[in-house]
Amino acid sequence: MSAPGEFYQRDRLWHPPAKSQSYKTSVARSPQYSAISLENTVSEITGPRFGHADIDPIDNDLLRNYAKEGESPIGERIILHGRVLDENARPVPNTLVEIWQANAGGRYRHKKDTYLAPIDPNFGGCGRTLTDENGYYYFRTVKPGAYPWRNWVNDWRPAHIHVSVFGTGFAQRLISQCYFEGDPLIAKCPIVNTIPDQAARGQLVAALDMNATIPLDTIAYKFDIVLRGRRSTLFENRLEGN
Repeated sequence: MSAPGEFYQRDRLWHPPAKSQSYKTSVARSPQYSAISLENTVSEITGPRFGHADIDPIDNDLLRNYAKEGESPIGERIILHGRVLDENARPVPNTLVEIWQANAGGRYRHKKDTYLAPIDPNFGGCGRTLTDENGYYYFRTVKPGAYPWRNWVNDWRPAHIHVSVFGTGFAQRLISQCYFEGDPLIAKCPIVNTIPDQAARGQLVAALDMNATIPLDTIAYKFDIVLRGRRSTLFENRLEGN
């Protein structure tokens, strides 16, 4: 039996178009000219190199990494975990994974976020971790709330967590969003609906994982990140395909 190939042909139908009339800001932000290929410099090709010394032991615990001593954030406590894999389901170890998100009320800790939901004084909304030798990552956090956004009159973003994965070079940073199984707002989101393939949209949904749930403590969701290939996770900064 022959081994699978190292690389797979791009499927450009897997990724959404840069311009979508239902996603208003994409109209102004979509490129008007063909992309220009730029050669990477040595610093972009050779860095960064992350090690455990760069990560605090509680960086992946958003229930603790911003909270005051003895206090914790408000909201549904969840675990978000999974593996970073290549196109042949091989683990990608020692990879920096970062997340950022709104709090349980749907508000980001950002000066330009003017949503009416309150800021949680014990929730910073960001964390990071390194994958282990099996490509595994793990975060504790609160489930983010939905929030309105100025697209059309009554559009709401589904609950989601932003995910960033760093490769072996700065130019290899990939960014995506993770949604949650069973959320009715996913099907109504103009951003999600720019993705033409239903299976591709499903790749962005974290599955409820009762096996990883901690009884009487924290519910769990599993979200594997696939870096390349036909079934790769959609990365919003690489819409041309991979």
